[in-house]
Amino acid sequence: MAEGDRILVVDDEKDMLQNYQRMIQPWGYECLTAAGGQKAIELIRKEMPGLVLTDLRMPGKDGLEVLRAAKTIDRDIVVILITAYATIDTAVQAIKEGAFDYLQKPFTSEQLRNAIQKGLDQRRRLRSGPLRASPFQEIVGQSPAIQQVFQLIAKVADSEANILLTGETGTGKELFARYLHHQSRRARKAFVPIDCSSLPESLLESELFGYEKGAFTGAHISRPGLLELAQGGSIFFDEIAELKPDLQVKLLRVIQERTYRRIGGREWISLDVRILSATNRDLNREVAQERFREDLFYRLNVVQVALPPMRERKEDIPLLAQHFLVHFGRSGRSSPSAISPEAMERLARYPWPGNIRELQNAIERAVSVCEGGVIRPQDLPEPIRVGPIGRLPFQPKVDLPFKEAKELWIASFEREYLSQLLREQRGNISRAAQQAGIDRKTIHRLIRKYGLKD
Repeated sequence: MAEGDRILVVDDEKDMLQNYQRMIQPWGYECLTAAGGQKAIELIRKEMPGLVLTDLRMPGKDGLEVLRAAKTIDRDIVVILITAYATIDTAVQAIKEGAFDYLQKPFTSEQLRNAIQKGLDQRRRLRSGPLRASPFQEIVGQSPAIQQVFQLIAKVADSEANILLTGETGTGKELFARYLHHQSRRARKAFVPIDCSSLPESLLESELFGYEKGAFTGAHISRPGLLELAQGGSIFFDEIAELKPDLQVKLLRVIQERTYRRIGGREWISLDVRILSATNRDLNREVAQERFREDLFYRLNVVQVALPPMRERKEDIPLLAQHFLVHFGRSGRSSPSAISPEAMERLARYPWPGNIRELQNAIERAVSVCEGGVIRPQDLPEPIRVGPIGRLPFQPKVDLPFKEAKELWIASFEREYLSQLLREQRGNISRAAQQAGIDRKTIHRLIRKYGLKD
């Protein structure tokens, strides 16, 4: 456990504190608890935790008072608020006062774990002193391809230019977007991610712009949108190519005019955010086929940061594998501490269609099943263990231009890979995503793309 990986959970209900402890401790963190705000402030002074997870509404000193006191004691402490829907306005205010993030009830253990990991990453960056090549421990790499990315980000991070991150699924686009934000002059303000592929159009609009009470059925209170939450900081549109045409028009208008209104509202709100976006699609092609607005594309693509796939940064595989080994080894008392040369050789020769996310999943699986102190080939997933197939299942069409032939080949690969994966997992999306080392949302998107639902 790294220094600062001590977490303090604050709630006025003791059974909730016990539930949090049961969830958090198996992840490898030391978990302290405080029954109420006053006790929390005393423990912060005494124990100096790296992260505080506090309920917003509590009798006596509430979550906002805990936040303010914690920031007075340790300006780099990370505070995450837990809030109910009815207190969302207060949570937004907490972000403006220095809270790192908030979790809205109900949330999953995975959402909690991700918030904690990102919060502790932020603390390490703040404690690292002068800016380094990579303030995030997850960004590992010394290959020329990844160093070119760092050099470009160093040039543009402190500007106000909108950035478009491109790259295949699993190359770390959100991680690099966070890195870019934290290298910028907006680093002390909020970084707000929006997944354009996981929310329906109607919900995405209300989440983005917010709404006034009575604006539509079910709008019982006024609620600020994510644009408002990101004021002064950066907003990140992940999978921007999934944005529907109507919302493309509205987003373009916001970028041009730097003002917007909540749904059902009359007051114009000035916008002060930097816009980062990401896609794994070729937006030039999307524009040519009239699926994405050309004027919006040029607004978003002021500077493009292209992230290399794993096959173009093979030199980084041993570094990444060792990094994930250390990371996943934290939660086990007898976890493996090394990777055998034979296993590393198989990792190095595998093509990694799922990129870094697939490698991360492979090492997590190996750590879980390994029975000794060293990961061996038999601990790796079967596709990696047996090695790449000698002959391509579909031959590239050399009568097409290179770019079109490549896209056709990749589409054929994705369709065949996904079909076999779903057959093997009997249609279970969660298990398929886990085996492939990609998100469930990516599985769903590919199913829709290739019409594999039946």
